[in-house]
Amino acid sequence: MMYLILTAWIYVTLLMGVAEATAPGGTLLGGAGTFVFYGLLPAALLGYILGAPARKRARRARAEAASPGDAAMPGSAEPPDAGGHAAAGAEPGGIAPVGEEAGRVGNRAPPL
Repeated sequence: MMYLILTAWIYVTLLMGVAEATAPGGTLLGGAGTFVFYGLLPAALLGYILGAPARKRARRARAEAASPGDAAMPGSAEPPDAGGHAAAGAEPGGIAPVGEEAGRVGNRAPPL
């Protein structure tokens, strides 16, 4: 509906520009200015403003298509750990790895 109105407005302003250009005291520059400043610029601005909700919906749809769902999101039908293996838990008596071994830095480790 919005595009129909914008197309009709551009048609009307085009005819205004033609009428001004072909009038006895009119010029082609005046007709072109009428078309641009009464037709194209306002129609482009109105189309941009009224098209914002559609652009927002399209942006959301692209974002949802790019990330097919996060399992940690509330309301997700998939369980949080759907990997098919047991979750890694702390073993009794074990030491949790914190960093690299003492004395070893990157690939320049001293020989053992």
